[in-house]
Amino acid sequence: MATGLEQRDQGLYIDGRWEDGEDVIEVADLAEGGIFARVAAASPEQAEAALAAAHRAKGPMRETTIVQRAEWMEAIAAGIEARKDRLADAIVREAGKPISSARGEVDSAAERFRRAAGEARELQGEFLEGTTDGHEGWRAIVRPEPMGTILCITPYNYPLSTTALQIAPALAAGNSVVCKPASKTPVSAAILAEAIEAAGLPDGAFNLVTGRGSTVGDLLAGDDRINAVAMTGSSNAGKHVAKQSGMTTLHMELGGNAPAVVFPDADLADVAAQCAKGSFKYAGQRCSAVSRVLVHEDVHDEVVDLLEAEVDSWQPGDLFDESTTLGPLISESQAEWVEELVDDAIERGATLVRGGERDGHFYESTLLADVPHDARILHEEQFGPVAVVTSFGSEEEALEIANGGDLGLDAAVFTADYDRAMRVADRLEAGGVRINGAPSHGLGDIPFGGVKDSGIGREGIGYSIEAFTTTKSIVL
Repeated sequence: MATGLEQRDQGLYIDGRWEDGEDVIEVADLAEGGIFARVAAASPEQAEAALAAAHRAKGPMRETTIVQRAEWMEAIAAGIEARKDRLADAIVREAGKPISSARGEVDSAAERFRRAAGEARELQGEFLEGTTDGHEGWRAIVRPEPMGTILCITPYNYPLSTTALQIAPALAAGNSVVCKPASKTPVSAAILAEAIEAAGLPDGAFNLVTGRGSTVGDLLAGDDRINAVAMTGSSNAGKHVAKQSGMTTLHMELGGNAPAVVFPDADLADVAAQCAKGSFKYAGQRCSAVSRVLVHEDVHDEVVDLLEAEVDSWQPGDLFDESTTLGPLISESQAEWVEELVDDAIERGATLVRGGERDGHFYESTLLADVPHDARILHEEQFGPVAVVTSFGSEEEALEIANGGDLGLDAAVFTADYDRAMRVADRLEAGGVRINGAPSHGLGDIPFGGVKDSGIGREGIGYSIEAFTTTKSIVL
């Protein structure tokens, strides 16, 4: 298996060239221990060079045709597929994701570039005629145009597919891109850059700036040459970037604390299976994870028993074994954060049904029951493999608990009553609500994003392309 970037321990791709850095980022190998790769850490001067290159490329990119850009997207998708084994290996090692999930992420990234090609072909303007007094003879061509340069700030939890979800629409819309990947998971982004390089875009159209946020992040986000910022990350990080960016278009998917509201008439066995997957998949390190299971008091104990039976299906193992379902958390500090929230819940009276132990990066798949409503884990984003079950007595109380707090990305409702499902979905303060299923964002054909502190705007291939274009009206 690969052990790095095949002798190229670089991560900087600027103005059509690979560069070394003055410093390096050591990327941990979460599968086998030790160091997976040493990737270049950009200096402020190199970040400036990437901004300048992207700014110069705005003109050449604006002059490209939709057909040309769609062909590039298809070529990048093919390049991802040609590098599938290397990419999957990198995702397993740098993100700690089981191999079956890593392969699925590679497939998802390739498909997102293909869908961007299709959506780009649908970019069309309008021809309008004046309909108000004094404008009867006016005619206007209204057409979409690229915004300019997009800064893509990507997360560690889906280091390839989320990166694709930002970069593909930005390029398909005719923009230049500067990508700043998470410093914990830059290797898969560097391999993606190889596929983009091979597609033959103009120099400077795509730039990869690997490095520490403290060194180059604020410089990139605060530069006037950036026309839009696309970001996936925590709410606190998003607020910081928003302060730095000033009068720039923001396209952000941030933190989540998704509630699953369970009524007595739901299929409780299916509830347990869906909520277990929602809580434990990728060790809970997903913004759309089921973070809170709100169960009617009449069926609380039954749901807990069914969830306990699901826990054994989510156990750690060799990340390269197809049967492994649970991996480590991204860092020991993240595992300590989860431990802190679980301990707080237990101290406040929650029942520890299963799990609750930490070993370095690993945190056991854990089930908490009877969680009191004042426990921090009900209100703060945990990003860990913990199923948190609390009870409610009425629909109003369920909504009060679900809508408490500052986050509103995803939610779920489980019930056999259509009217109740729609009534509760309408009143949940979230950007998306799944009925009788765990939240899932899919490939991006349905828009997703949050309210409150969970983000700005809506992501999705076509929706992001629209967000990365501006409209020009030419009046005849």
